[in-house]
Amino acid sequence: MKILIVLTSHSQLGDTGQKTGFWLEEFATPYYIFKDANADVTLASPNGGQPPLDPKSDEPDFQTEATERFKRDADAQSMLANTQKLSDISPDDYDAVFYAGGHGPLWDLAEDRNSITLIETMYASGKPVAAVCHAPAVLRHTVAPDGAPLVKGKSVTGFSNTEEDAVQLSEVVPFMLEDELKAKGANYSKTDDWHPYSITDGNLITGQNPASSDPVAKAVLKIIKH
Repeated sequence: MKILIVLTSHSQLGDTGQKTGFWLEEFATPYYIFKDANADVTLASPNGGQPPLDPKSDEPDFQTEATERFKRDADAQSMLANTQKLSDISPDDYDAVFYAGGHGPLWDLAEDRNSITLIETMYASGKPVAAVCHAPAVLRHTVAPDGAPLVKGKSVTGFSNTEEDAVQLSEVVPFMLEDELKAKGANYSKTDDWHPYSITDGNLITGQNPASSDPVAKAVLKIIKH
């Protein structure tokens, strides 16, 4: 069982002068769920090497059992520091792909040609394509085998407008994820802000926010095993 986790390489939060990147919990939680299920995990990012960590996700309030475990895990830290370049990844080598969120993907992965091709190929092969929080942004330009937007008519979720408002970044982000998914014809739904919520529609799995990383990762394993 080989699973690819994709992280952002984008570190600038718009024009604010602040830093962004991937959200630690959204990487650490699935990473250990997959590792504990004896999966062979590969990490990739557009630029390769060390992906930028959103500094906010490293604050005490946002630590979980998985993030604490990561901070004690030299092997995982080394692996994260040496992610493979997305352009070197072949979809044929993996049974599933998982995209970790954070605000970074809104800028790079949403527009990344290699990522778009990877998703379209794996989806068409019936392999699980999963994304949590802001990471469903990676579906923005993807198309299904029939040429329609990949998310058209699909039940999906992702970081909600109310959550974006709550973190006061609605005027900073390049687009509002909830609005973008709806514009592509997706059947978008959500639960209360910050509560776990994941949706599986065929082999497409999406989660609303950081707390949804756990159910999304478990849904990936469930599809692979069946």
